[in-house]
Formats: sequence, C-alpha cells, structure tokens
Amino acid sequence: MASPGRSEKHEQARSTLPEELRPIFDDFVADYKFYATARHGAPYVSYIVLADMVQAGWRLSADPQQSKGSSQLDINPIQ
Repeated sequence: MASPGRSEKHEQARSTLPEELRPIFDDFVADYKFYATARHGAPYVSYIVLADMVQAGWRLSADPQQSKGSSQLDINPIQ
C-alpha cells in the first residue's frame, strides 16, 4: 500500500533507491510536479524515470532563481 500522498507507482520507484537518495528523489518529484502543473495544468510524472535520473547522479546544482510559492513565477504553458 502506498504512503499517504504517494501513488503506488511513486512508492515503487522510490523503493528502488537506497535510503540516502530518497530525500533527493522526494525533492525532485515535488519540484517536477510543481512545474508540470504550472505548464500543463496537471502533474504528469514518470516516477521511475525520475528515480533513474537520481540513481544516475542527478542533483540540484544551483539555487532556484525564484521560490516555488512565488506569484511572480514566469512560466508560460507550451501551446
């Protein structure tokens, strides 16, 4: 059974990672969901692809230019 707020696919992908990478994955998923929702109106996420990217070494390499809660976020949906 998935944890509250996580789908079964989310849990399956998360469980493929070692414990020390799970917080990185969790942050990546949250950021990805935010931006996917801003651009597409829905958080389309392939959890296993994100887990593969974290496993391959993906890490946030810079501080975000604007906070996620900023009302001035300049994201224009792709038409």
